[in-house]
Formats: sequence, C-alpha cells, structure tokens
Amino acid sequence: MARRPRESDRPKGATTIQPKDPDLMSEDSSGAFDGFDSDEDQDKNSIELELEKAVFGDDFGFHERLQHHGIVKDGLAGSTAHRIAVGDSTKGDTQDDLRDIADADVCSPATAIQILPQRSSCSSYADDADDSAVEPEAVWHDSDDDRIVVSLQANPRLRKLRIYEDEDPVNGRQYTKRLRRQFELLNPVPLWVGQSRAKRKTDNDLDHNNNNNNNNNNNTAFPDSDPDSSSEGAMSVDSDQLLAPPLAKLLQQPGALLSSETDTPRGKRKLRPEVIDMQRTKDVGVAQPSAITSLQFHTVQPLLISSGPASTVFMHHVAPQSPNPNPLLTSLHIHSTPLFTTVFQPPDGSKILFAGRRRYFHSWDLSTGRVDKISRLCGPRSEQKSMERFKISPCGRWMGLVGSRRKGAGLINVLDARTSQWIAEVHVESNGGVADFEWWGDGEGMTVIGKGGEAVEWDGRQRKVVGRWVDEGAVGTTVLAMGGRGGGAKAIGGDRWVAVGSTSGVVNVYDRKTWGTGKVLSGPKPCRAFDQLTTPISHLAFSPDGQLMVMASRWKRDALRLVHLPSCTVYKNWPTSSTPLGQITALAINPKSDLLAVANEQGKIRLWEIRA
Repeated sequence: MARRPRESDRPKGATTIQPKDPDLMSEDSSGAFDGFDSDEDQDKNSIELELEKAVFGDDFGFHERLQHHGIVKDGLAGSTAHRIAVGDSTKGDTQDDLRDIADADVCSPATAIQILPQRSSCSSYADDADDSAVEPEAVWHDSDDDRIVVSLQANPRLRKLRIYEDEDPVNGRQYTKRLRRQFELLNPVPLWVGQSRAKRKTDNDLDHNNNNNNNNNNNTAFPDSDPDSSSEGAMSVDSDQLLAPPLAKLLQQPGALLSSETDTPRGKRKLRPEVIDMQRTKDVGVAQPSAITSLQFHTVQPLLISSGPASTVFMHHVAPQSPNPNPLLTSLHIHSTPLFTTVFQPPDGSKILFAGRRRYFHSWDLSTGRVDKISRLCGPRSEQKSMERFKISPCGRWMGLVGSRRKGAGLINVLDARTSQWIAEVHVESNGGVADFEWWGDGEGMTVIGKGGEAVEWDGRQRKVVGRWVDEGAVGTTVLAMGGRGGGAKAIGGDRWVAVGSTSGVVNVYDRKTWGTGKVLSGPKPCRAFDQLTTPISHLAFSPDGQLMVMASRWKRDALRLVHLPSCTVYKNWPTSSTPLGQITALAINPKSDLLAVANEQGKIRLWEIRA
C-alpha cells in the first residue's frame, strides 16, 4: 500500500491544500490524491456545520447570550481586562472587541457554565436568605464562585435542583448550596452530629466566658501582666503527680458532676419482711481482668467505681434502663500497684482515693483530672507500713488507716483527709491486731474492733476512747458494719445497728437504741445472731435507709443472705440456687437503697434492682 505523504515531504513554500469533502478524498495505487480543487476556502457540508455547532456553538447563540447577560469579563493570566460591549453595537463592532480575547474565554460548550461579573444586580444571583441565616459564616470565599453561572435546565440531571420551574441560571455559590441540600435530603444528617455541634457551641461559650473572667481577674490583680503569657512555669509538678486521661464533659465540669440531684423526692420505700422482689438488670460493664476487691456507689451521681489487683480503677455510669446500659465512662491504671481499697471522698465525691499494699496512696481529682501520689505522712510512720486498708469519715474530714500489727494490740492512725496531717491514733488491746473499724454515722468518731472481739468507741471531738465492749461469743472477728440512722440522740454516733461477723459464719446484730442515751455497755446482748452462713464472713453492708442488711462470704460460692430490719428476719425467696453470684469479693448498695451490686472473683459485677 502506498505511503501517506508526511509534513516533512512537502517542499518549502508549498501551499497547504485542504480537501473539499472527506468523502471525495481517495487514494489510488500510485500514491496520488484526488478530489482537490485549489487552495481557496472550501464550503462546509452539513456534517461539519453540525459538529462545529455542537462543540463551539453558533454565532447566533453566542451573541444572544452576551446580550442576555451583559457579561464583563476580566482578562485571565494577568491580561488586560476587556469589557464585552453588547447592546446597540453592531455585529462588526462586537467582532472587533472580541478579536483580542482568547477562544477559550469566549467559546463555551453546551454545559452552560459561564463567568459572571464580580458584582451583578441580577436578583437570581443573590444568595438565598434562608441559607445564609442557617449556615455559619465561612472563613474564606472564592470570588470565582460568584461569577460562575450554571444552567439548571440545560442538563437534565440538574433540573431537580431548581426551586421553581422557570429558574435557570444560578451562580456558583448557590449551585454548591443546592448540591449540599440535595445530598442531605438523600442522606439525612445523623442525630449525633447535631448534638455534637450544639455541645461544641455550648462548650465554646463556656470557655469564652471563663477566659474573659480569668483575664479580668488577672488584669485586676496584676495590671502589668500579659493575659496571653504562658503560666506553665507557675506550677511545679514532681514525678509522682500524674494527669488522668481526659474524661467525658460530665466529669470535666465539676458543676455537672458534683451538683445535688434535682429528682423529685419520693416517699419512703417500705420493704416487706416476708419476701423481697429482686429484679436482675444488665451487668455493669464486661468482665475485668482480675477479681474485684473494692466496689462503691457515688454519693450523689449514678456512678460506680471498682478496682482490684489489676491496678486499674474503673468508673461506670449506672443506667440499667438506657439503650446502652451501664456504660464504662473511664478507667485509670497505676503501674505496679495492686489496689485493695478505692472510695469516693465524702461528702460530695469530688475525689477518688485508692491504695494497695504500698507505703503511699493516690488521690484522683475528678474536676481537674489530676492524680496525686501521697507518700509522706506528717506524723508517726513506723507503724504505717501499708496503706491498703483505710476508710473516710462520712463528713469527709478524717481518714482512718489500719496500722501495722503490734504484738498483742492494734492501732488506727487518724489523718486529716485534706492535708494528710496526722491527728491521732486509736489503740485496741486485742490478740491479732485490728480486725476492722467503722466511722460513726455523724463522722465524729469511730468504732474499732480487734480479732479477739474487743471493741472500743473513740470520740474525735475529745480525742479519746469513750467506751469499750466485747462481742458476745466472738471467735475470730473478721468484719464490722454500722448503719441505720434511726438511733437519734439515744444512740452513740447516730447509728442504730451494729453488725459483727466472725470466722464461724455467725453474724451478731446489736441495736444501740436499747443501750441508752450516749451509753456504751461493756457486755451488750445482740438482738439477733444469724448462722445461715457456715464460712467466715467477709462482707457486711447496711442499706442507707436502714431496712436491709447484706452478709456474704467469699470462701464459698453463692454465699449471700439478705436480712430485713428491724424485724431481723432472713429472706428465704432470694437468692435462689440459680442466682449467678459466684464467689463474692465485694458488694455495695446505692444511696437510694434500690440497687445492689455484687462483684465476684471472675471480675464481673452483677446488678439487681430492689423493688419495694
């Protein structure tokens, strides 16, 4: 086949010859081409005209658009601005004005996207008033968005963006809003997005107000100081001070966490002495990595903390009826410190204190997230080799620590809960040391009992022991509990009931109301002795309303009983043989006395609702 002539084969000065019609162009065997007349312009056939009109548009449509819009176009790429004069000018004048403008700037395809002047008085290009009122103000606007025009009728896929039928041109900003509106119509905004935006706005307002208040205070106290200067160097933090992971906003705002409940006060619930209605709810969280040795409800908020040898404090939100019941709020891990005791600091529960078998304990401030390590006690330290066993008084002023065992006796170190300053120590003469102790209900003293059954009553106001008594039939005392704010002025400390557990499984319950006004009997008689359990008693707890007592033993599976007060009768209908208790390691009753939490060695926290 003959080779097509190339551009390089053409001699210099030769004239380019265009074919008259592609259909007439043919190639013979000798390589010559037919169908050419001369070098003058040839007429275009109908196919070429339709192709040019589809790609570039015709002259009539182009000039009609210019007259319709009255476009003023700035030159691109730094060229001089040219104004397209359209109106009464003739066709020839218009062509002269367009002669110096690039084809790409004046020729537009059939998509009907054009460039508008920067300022247009056309009302169709104005922004929608409702959109500008709803959407937040943008940080930056592209000026080209106001000059681009898009036809909503030329493209069938864009007709759904029209507000009314004969609406056609919209500017780039409106086009973006219409697309966003159509997308949100097909894909509705999730509920959590709106909540997050509202919450972020509220937090920003609070932060702005706090910053203004801080700046005002700083400017008042230090007129010459710069409010924007960094204050990191003003606080010295040693290696023993930590910062907890950021909590939820509920915990970061002390007012939201520590404020008193505003629930409508209900009438006093009254439990029946014969049977009790216990309804199991969802477990609290998932199984923890170790046995749970400490469990406590918050004094005001629906929070539950737990800890164990895994060196981690877990905080859960107690909400059995919510779609996501009892979620985990946060956790705090302390390296190489198996925890034994973890409590909220009364009376408002603004701090969490926790300790293990170490010479120090930690304080976690919930309002700031700060974790402090307290290792230096201002006072006697020789008798305090471990801080794993401690209790805080109900008033939140004092802290009692079980001291190291002394031969033939035991002691309790009393500290100031806020400053860790040593205040006093309480001795109990008993073989084996201190078995347990409990603060009085009014927080003005404590009851300490030794492993031999000897108990002392210590008054913090007088800083001395005001009474001594012995538990009847005590054989290896293990635990002590006090509760039932019904004693009034007649009972010392304000508590009516005192329960003492022993290694034989017997629990003696004393009614202090019968002891007399502020008196302590040397040999009181228990109002009831419970022997339903046969293994050593490890846990005793009273409900805050004083109608229920829980006794349990960790040495036998499912060893738990409920006692009704003041009738002192044991409930027989619960727990049953199918109640999944396990080997109990901790238990707690919430301040409303309607929830019972039981933890076991598998690291699970079971939750039951106490129904009246």
